[in-house]
Amino acid sequence: MAFENTSQNIKGTGEMCPALIVAAPSSGTGKTTITAAIARYHRNQGKKVTIFKVGPDFIDPMILRQASGELVYQLDLWLVGEQGCQQLLYKAAQSSDLILIEGVMGLFDGTPSSADLAETFNIPVLGIIDASAMAQTFAAVAFGLANYRPAMPFSGVIANRVNTPRHQEILANCLPEDIRFYGRIPKDASITLPQRHLGLVQAQELTDIDTQLDQAASHIAETGLVDLPAAVEFFACEATETYKAEGALAGTRIIIVKDKAFSFIYAANIAFLEETGAELVYCSALTDSELPAGDVLYIPGGYPELYAAQLTANKSFIDSVVAFSQSNKTIIAECGGMLYLLDQLTDLEEEKFAMVGLLPGKAVMQKKLAAIGSQQVELPLKGTEDLTSDIMRGHSFHYSSAEIALEPISQTKHHPTERLGEFVYQHGNILASYMHWYFQSNPELTVKLFTRVGS
Repeated sequence: MAFENTSQNIKGTGEMCPALIVAAPSSGTGKTTITAAIARYHRNQGKKVTIFKVGPDFIDPMILRQASGELVYQLDLWLVGEQGCQQLLYKAAQSSDLILIEGVMGLFDGTPSSADLAETFNIPVLGIIDASAMAQTFAAVAFGLANYRPAMPFSGVIANRVNTPRHQEILANCLPEDIRFYGRIPKDASITLPQRHLGLVQAQELTDIDTQLDQAASHIAETGLVDLPAAVEFFACEATETYKAEGALAGTRIIIVKDKAFSFIYAANIAFLEETGAELVYCSALTDSELPAGDVLYIPGGYPELYAAQLTANKSFIDSVVAFSQSNKTIIAECGGMLYLLDQLTDLEEEKFAMVGLLPGKAVMQKKLAAIGSQQVELPLKGTEDLTSDIMRGHSFHYSSAEIALEPISQTKHHPTERLGEFVYQHGNILASYMHWYFQSNPELTVKLFTRVGS
């Protein structure tokens, strides 16, 4: 998936910035920890570090934001689009000393993959290899990462979870001369980020996260990553969308539930809503006694199952959500937000909790993954018939199953297989689905959603 040069992409006319894609042979090798460590090290040296995340993940960007102090946006050639990715990278290059991009899964996994992104924008890849139980095989894995796609730029490799200088020496000596060895990161329990069923524990739940990040950064200080990588040239591109969102929601007050139970929100979604001129006001379903005043309620995904007792105990807040719905104002709920609106939620300990009760149905948490993947969906809502497109892109990732006594208005299709995925429900003024929407995939449709779902 190579990037096609246009008249604007002429060498010497772009913006230069050091950049790396941090990738690995598989998930679980320490990409997030090492990306965060590199960012924190250079931030501590007074550099501005901008981090992106390949793919639709919400939790890793929370850790990466804590490390860099900057918002973390998605870079995904399908979800965001090639032009959208190019715009984000160019803007970052204008103001950053270093751009880091954490890959998704293994380097070549997915359609599109982290390798596709590397080739498209000519960004070198840093390979993270868990070498804790390897010797010469380290070289074979490194060789495969570097050479499987000959056109993909490759920076070198670093050995993760390697504790002794002797082990490091063996690994370094077996590498081909043309593959740079950046050194090792030791196995260190103090920098290991805890996990749960949807991935890493959220940064806001880790009381010692900054200590962990500084400790991880101290390991970077012993590697070749203390030096900034080679600069990459990033180019501006002309927007081709005819729809202009600026000011489209001026005068609209959007209430966003954001707390430990509901925090899975794309930074790009918030940026888009701000671009429309909407006023954004945040609240907590855990600690606030009621909703603030507003015109639209947006409840994103998160971990309602972990906070179900606290959520259900906050009766006054639930009453205010019910009253908001009864006033026929728009509610948009994604994944965990949808579970919150159901009649009942059963957690992993099989304890049942009565939820808000605005959607007729029940959900049950399970230990087995229920759904994952990038998806798109047609949203045939009233008032959207004249739009250029009624298709929204996004993804789903959940460990619950739900039985909802409503006829769905649509069903998602997975990318790239087009197999059927999540249902989308409209219940009066409520739009709900397991799908997490990526608003900038269809700005015009998003504005319609936040204008009036039920009209």
